[in-house]
Amino acid sequence: MAEISKIEWTDSTWNPVTGCTKISPGCKYCYAEVIAERYRGVPDHPYEQGFDMRLWPQRLELPLRWKKPRRIFVNSMSDLFHPDVPDEFIDGVFETMCRAAHHQFQVLTKRPERMSEYVESWDKNFGPLAEKYRNIWLGSSIETEKYMERARIVSGLPSFVRFLSCEPLLGSLDLSPVLSGKRRGINWVIVGGESGPRSRPMKKEWVAEIRDQCRRAEVPFFFKQWGGTNKKKAGRILENRTWDEYPTT
Repeated sequence: MAEISKIEWTDSTWNPVTGCTKISPGCKYCYAEVIAERYRGVPDHPYEQGFDMRLWPQRLELPLRWKKPRRIFVNSMSDLFHPDVPDEFIDGVFETMCRAAHHQFQVLTKRPERMSEYVESWDKNFGPLAEKYRNIWLGSSIETEKYMERARIVSGLPSFVRFLSCEPLLGSLDLSPVLSGKRRGINWVIVGGESGPRSRPMKKEWVAEIRDQCRRAEVPFFFKQWGGTNKKKAGRILENRTWDEYPTT
């Protein structure tokens, strides 16, 4: 478990679930899979099972031990809404997020259809997330125009922050139809290029297009990285500055 994360848009990661399966082109060179598979077969290692799905009930209450407020990326090494994760286990994750109201939780999925169904049910049983639990942010990854339906689903979620992670960005995206700082609509956007030895290129104009769309809609824009084979050298400067904008909470 990472108390301090190197991911630029968060402070810490919390992985009550690990492992996943590929669902779209953005998963092709999954960083989480690469990390986990290094340790497959190593006795007693957290990734002894590699990137196979595993639930960690003993980790469910971990954020409650962290007293200083922080942004927490939920399941950086998995997808909370993977079909193999039982609703009852997701209940446990949400219960912890509600109890740990001093943190902001960033829940990111490539399966927003299930996220939407789950959250709508939660709203009916426990009250509206957007009003009672502003600390729970809900988002989805989208890499090309083909997966815009994910953005449309997230734009209608009943959460205070509804965000997109366009990483790895693999093509031009027109997000303008779903961007909005109001009660519905995407109100935070992250963009990043793929990193690693087999990384696919990201064009500057794709990034600038999204940045401009966000500025017109008055939606916070966060540029994570250019990526590539040496992401540290490539950096994260876009047009002479960094873009580290967050939603106002």
